[in-house]
Amino acid sequence: MKISVKQCAELLSKHSDIIILTHAHPDGDTLGCGFALFRALKKLGKRAVVLNDDIPEKYEYLYKDLSFDSIESGFVVAVDVATPNLLGELEGKYHINMCIDHHATNTHYADYLLLEETAAACETIYKVIKELGVQIDKDIAGALYTGISTDTGCFRYASTTPQTLRTAAELLELGAPGAFINRLMFETKTKTYARLEKMAIDSMKFYCGERVAIITVTQEMYKLSGSGEQETEPLAPLTRQIEGVEIGISLREKPCGGCKASIRTFESVNAAQLAAAFGGGGHPQAAACRFDCGVKQAAELLVAKCEELLK
Repeated sequence: MKISVKQCAELLSKHSDIIILTHAHPDGDTLGCGFALFRALKKLGKRAVVLNDDIPEKYEYLYKDLSFDSIESGFVVAVDVATPNLLGELEGKYHINMCIDHHATNTHYADYLLLEETAAACETIYKVIKELGVQIDKDIAGALYTGISTDTGCFRYASTTPQTLRTAAELLELGAPGAFINRLMFETKTKTYARLEKMAIDSMKFYCGERVAIITVTQEMYKLSGSGEQETEPLAPLTRQIEGVEIGISLREKPCGGCKASIRTFESVNAAQLAAAFGGGGHPQAAACRFDCGVKQAAELLVAKCEELLK
């Protein structure tokens, strides 16, 4: 059932124990949503917890001062999660009562769905928190700003709207440390990531008249660089930065032998359409899908589909 911001706030107000789920391999938008909502609910006297996958160390500032309640059951809210299989190890462990999301490919798996496709998920969470009547402090503002900034590529992507910029300005006025967040998210690299990025760029191959670029990250590359999958988030946009490339793909090999593809495109190609061909989804210019096969076969399948889309 689709609901409004007001209905979402009313449902949250009715429950005392709330479990917040973020998606696997979490990024700034899902974590910003989760921790901002957690902080707001605690201000209302709720018992709450945020459950998630392995969080990259750079996001520690979002939660290092927090302590979570021990909750075995409660009202379960998924944030920035388009489909249950994105929950990773949490998939199937909870009946999801509500989803707050911005993906057009959302599968409507929750009892209640608050979906705003034209905004970062944190923009919607911001509206919910205001509807709850919570006074937004600098920590909530910082979490929300993190989500909006990372989801829009520091306000560079086509998803950035006038309202996005107005919301970001309001969050800065409320105390969000914008300069610190942007520097940490977009200008700071760990040494392990720097080694991994070099290997990933060296692996780059071009297809379809150099309109498609694919980089491959293997388990061996993680071992050699000292990095891990939690640091791969910045790799996906690299392929789209190459002149003439319309479809950029990063393929990450999984320990079990399968792989995941992160797809980035410009307006000429719908990334969600490409991902959907392999059971995935996402946004028009940013999407993802999974493969049970190895990276070589996955690349061949993706290139064949790219050829169709680029005709």
